[in-house]
Amino acid sequence: MQLQDTTDTTTLSYWLHWRVFLCAVLVLLPIVIALWIIWKREGYRHLTPEKGENQQDRNRIFRSDDTWKPCLKDIHPICLLVFRVLAFSLLLASLVAKILSNGVVMFFYYTQWTFTLVTIYFGCASMLSVYGCYQFQNSSSSTFNFSFAGTDAEQGSSTPLLNQEATNENRVISVWSYIVQVIFQMSAGAVMLTDAVYWCVIFPFLTIKDYNMSFMTVNMHTLNLLLLLGDAALNCLRIPWFRISFFVLYTGVFVIFQWILHAFIPIWWPYPFLDLSSHSAPLWYFVMALMHIPCYGLFLLIVEMKHYLLSRWFPSSQQC
Repeated sequence: MQLQDTTDTTTLSYWLHWRVFLCAVLVLLPIVIALWIIWKREGYRHLTPEKGENQQDRNRIFRSDDTWKPCLKDIHPICLLVFRVLAFSLLLASLVAKILSNGVVMFFYYTQWTFTLVTIYFGCASMLSVYGCYQFQNSSSSTFNFSFAGTDAEQGSSTPLLNQEATNENRVISVWSYIVQVIFQMSAGAVMLTDAVYWCVIFPFLTIKDYNMSFMTVNMHTLNLLLLLGDAALNCLRIPWFRISFFVLYTGVFVIFQWILHAFIPIWWPYPFLDLSSHSAPLWYFVMALMHIPCYGLFLLIVEMKHYLLSRWFPSSQQC
């Protein structure tokens, strides 16, 4: 769907309107808050151990083996690996098909950004699962303690990020695992927002005529969420509230990218509610900003409910 603009966005008068400044505040303020949260919760001083500090508290959020460890001991890590490889193959095939049919212009849309992000997650997570399967098979002689059998649950099994006693290989895996966890948590909110906006706003209200409801369109707005929920059902990853900051940054970068693009090129807006010439633009931007909270929170609730049910139904096998 391409909606042609009635206003030339490359003119200076377009960007000097009061609505633009108000929308800029609604976008930039959450970005500043998100950066502050990241600095407070995940700055360098929070990623490196300090003398006398309780490492168990440090590792409560980040556990490097959670990126490849299934939620139950009865599930072999290879099951998670197979699911991730299949998911990556489906997403990559859909992404390539979309590029071949629409070209790089597809990346003009938030949907394709998110779809690509989820594809990257499954590709990276698959590689970590391969590493995890290898470690699982060699756990008896490994220098890691991955908490599969005979591990003290109170001590945990994680490898601290940038642990001074870890080998260079372990540090690389820890950093890579941290990045994959952030991508997962960022994708969690992004897919919820993408599908919610499409099915609840764009599809019923903004696609009045000349809209082609194709298989690829439905696929792009359902497959990413279904596969990510499937992975969340199998893995041990958590969704801490403060990681919503990465989700906010992700969306903010997309909006700023659109502004910069429209400032230099007279092109249509990918979504009508992004058009700054609309009288209701500030309201739309405010609503979109607020939607980040329930979208991220709903995925968080699903994951926490899964962990709660597993701890009640399979207390001896649950290992997250």
